[in-house]
Amino acid sequence: MNMSKESNSKVVTRFAPSPTGFLHIGGVRTALYAYLWAKKHGGDFILRIEDTDKNREVAGSIQHIETSLKWLGIQWDYGPDTPGSFGSCLQSDRLDVYKKYARQLIAKGLAYPDPYTAEETAAFRAAAQSEKRPFLFRDHRPTTFAQWDETSPLRFKVPEVKRYQWHDEVRGNLEAGEEMLDDFVIIKADGFPTYNFAHIVDDYEMGVTHIMRGEEFISSTPKFLSLYDALELPRPLLVTLPPIMGPDGKKKLSKRDGAKDLLDYKIDGYLPEAMQNFLALIGWNPGGNNEIYPPDALIEAFSIDRIQKSGGAFNEEKLRWMNKEYLAHTDDSFKQAYVVSALPATITDSDEYQEERFARLAPTILERESTKVTIAAAAQAGEYDWVLALPEYDTELLQWKNDASQAAAKPRLETVATLLTTTNFSSPELVKEAIWSYAEEIGRGEVLWPTRVALTGKKQSPDPFTCLYVLGQAESLKRLHTAISKLG
Repeated sequence: MNMSKESNSKVVTRFAPSPTGFLHIGGVRTALYAYLWAKKHGGDFILRIEDTDKNREVAGSIQHIETSLKWLGIQWDYGPDTPGSFGSCLQSDRLDVYKKYARQLIAKGLAYPDPYTAEETAAFRAAAQSEKRPFLFRDHRPTTFAQWDETSPLRFKVPEVKRYQWHDEVRGNLEAGEEMLDDFVIIKADGFPTYNFAHIVDDYEMGVTHIMRGEEFISSTPKFLSLYDALELPRPLLVTLPPIMGPDGKKKLSKRDGAKDLLDYKIDGYLPEAMQNFLALIGWNPGGNNEIYPPDALIEAFSIDRIQKSGGAFNEEKLRWMNKEYLAHTDDSFKQAYVVSALPATITDSDEYQEERFARLAPTILERESTKVTIAAAAQAGEYDWVLALPEYDTELLQWKNDASQAAAKPRLETVATLLTTTNFSSPELVKEAIWSYAEEIGRGEVLWPTRVALTGKKQSPDPFTCLYVLGQAESLKRLHTAISKLG
């Protein structure tokens, strides 16, 4: 029967990473799906830390996992800092629980201490390899079992070698044969349980109803089911998620493909809402054309029956587009702080740097740029140099394409300067209002082109109204008079 320890229908999901450092994008998406499903049904989401392999544990990893999930907007109901009625969410704190279930198996004759040395086991494995047959520990199972003194590895005795069938909520009906069943270690010599044993005990004890997992666990399912049967435990529902593929869609995403730790995306300037939205759509298709799902909408829309079987590509170009969409809907104060924090030291350490100017330019910058990385790159390329100081430029640049000479720009710039002398510079719209009628009368290009060049010294820059607003009245008039004098 597929059910949890709890007799009610409350949905309980979990994310159970090992504290080994790098938090892979695939693991983050597993956590996200588990969280969304629990919250959609008013259930509980558990963050369980599987810290039973002390040789691989990296100091600070638990805090890193917590910080990463919190940044993404995933908050657990029970976790390392929030034990439940079942006890701690750190597996290293639960050794007595695992031993209790191990003794149940021993009492049934379904667990025994491993009688062989590592060298003897290696010899069995080598013999099987030389004979070109699979190595199965159950072929070397002792006929009599010694009493377990908790200092040697404890192995599970497969009670029945048979073909297993099971249902997966995404993959449908699956099955695997006898070759997948073997006597595997459940408690190691150091007293810590193996993953194969501990996660089954914990999922039952914690009332987990749905297990979100990667496809790499499909091949191990028969031995999990065998252990469920031996312990007479009900099975949770299994939800196998599709893999996250690299950009080419041909192989799983790896560090070689540019996969980064989750918090690296935070440093790059991705918004958590955009990252959450993006990850949810890799392997889940809500239907329709809408691709923007803020957190609350995502919880409401999420469903297991829309999870795909096939993998989805990690398309960073789409992630940048999505981040740009979310940035566009932030308020001006957020945009200003975002842009200013992205500027490199070559800008902020300049004697001419004025934060107010870049704050005013922020909405315009974010019409083009999608992350702090691209903002910094544009700054390094000199796109914002004009905000600091007027670059040197050739007066020929002031000539509009329809004019016979650059001198035609002089009287127009003089008129613009006169009009701006009494203008309110508190918004681009007010600045535009001051000179737009004149530009319409003389010719837009004839007026606006030399005005923009006089302000920035560049062929390409934001529109002149934005430039005037960014620079302010005093600096704008100063630069206009500089251009006029150059043409004089």
